[in-house]
Amino acid sequence: MRIALIGYGEVGRILAEDLRARGDAVAAFDIQLSTAAGAPLREHAARLGVTLAQGHAEAVRGAGLVISAVTASQAVAVARACAPGFEPQSWFLDLNSASPGAKIEAAGLIEAAGGRYVEGAVMTSVPPYRIRVPLLLGGPHAPALEPVLAGLGFAPRVASTKLGVASATKMCRSVMIKGLEAMVIESFTTARRYGVEDAVVASLVETFPGIDWERQAAYFFQRVIEHGRRRSEEVREVAQTVREAGLEPWSAAGTAERQAWVADLGDGGLFGRRGEPGFARSADWRTEADRILKYLGEH
Repeated sequence: MRIALIGYGEVGRILAEDLRARGDAVAAFDIQLSTAAGAPLREHAARLGVTLAQGHAEAVRGAGLVISAVTASQAVAVARACAPGFEPQSWFLDLNSASPGAKIEAAGLIEAAGGRYVEGAVMTSVPPYRIRVPLLLGGPHAPALEPVLAGLGFAPRVASTKLGVASATKMCRSVMIKGLEAMVIESFTTARRYGVEDAVVASLVETFPGIDWERQAAYFFQRVIEHGRRRSEEVREVAQTVREAGLEPWSAAGTAERQAWVADLGDGGLFGRRGEPGFARSADWRTEADRILKYLGEH
């Protein structure tokens, strides 16, 4: 089976590595490929033997399985761009962190082109698990795709044959996970400013003894600094999921703003040069909190 990857970021490259290690034929397209930022992507693809396409439709033409792993806001746009090149009965696995409503809209575009759309909800960080990351599937075609993906090395499980259930599970989880990241950065940086961080951490340890708050805080700072842009887009889709349920997404909306704010600081070089060793890798969260506080003091 020829596999097309739409999106050649962190997730796309990991999947390409694991699929190529099996000997699968892989094509890919990413909007960054034609820019200066695409140089590392082009080098990576050449090293692995991944065929790079000039556009969405070209990438998916002749593919039996298309995997979409782009930024959350582009989930529907990618489905629309891929549709003209879609092969009848080919699979479209949508891994994007989009709302149930967006998944249903994307499914309509793929199904109209003769494809078989399946939503996929990635339930934890990909790098530690790689292709074996826990993956919930949803939609009428999910049961048929599950053994296909398992044969390729994925770890899929059908959540529902109804579209939107898998993505709703992921989105509701993200209200908590991404929200906790934002809250820790906000709480711990403020505590550091007032000199009460040790007392705050000690209180959290007493209340939640199963969490190593020092280690967890360092990890949260690292992940948000490095991936805050993508996370903020995902949480905006989380907020839309909450709206679709009839609630006002006060928490999710605030989380998206905090994640984007940290991403802006990272893009501005506050935490070092992006892509170089040491960026977003401080073992102590206080290092990054102090950088933020210094920045706030100067602005």
